[in-house]
Amino acid sequence: MASFDVVSEIDWAEVKNALNQADKEVSQRFDFKGADASFEQSDAAILVRAASEERVRAAWDVLQQKLIRRKVSLKHFEVKDPEPGPKGSSKLVVTIAEGIDKEKGKLIIKAVKESKLKVQAAIQDQSVRVTGKKRDDLQSIISTLKQEDLGVELQFKNFRD
Repeated sequence: MASFDVVSEIDWAEVKNALNQADKEVSQRFDFKGADASFEQSDAAILVRAASEERVRAAWDVLQQKLIRRKVSLKHFEVKDPEPGPKGSSKLVVTIAEGIDKEKGKLIIKAVKESKLKVQAAIQDQSVRVTGKKRDDLQSIISTLKQEDLGVELQFKNFRD
């Protein structure tokens, strides 16, 4: 039986590189002078700080540009509204979503079943495993899932014959 896994993973090294590049650019740009803009990364979030709400949004735009250049999908990031911080500053919390949750997994399984091919799909923790007898069926499932917009960046791994 041939199989593959549908996953949604983020390249943490590229995120860290983008954060470093954005931090460097923000510290050097004239329009950020005195704005005290900075980025902090925790396990599943990025905290953007600056002197005003406008500068926080501008700093997030700079980080988005760096992420796009490094081919990190923005579908992994969920931006909250800016919150007031200490001394009139502002902060923006950006949560990072990795993996496929149950609801998205069910949508993937539904798309697989609607294709009418002889394959099975099952949710396994943070991924969906698709199995079938024919390699061509699995490849057509991959192309079908690439065309669907499920709101999650999908990768296809562990393709086995």
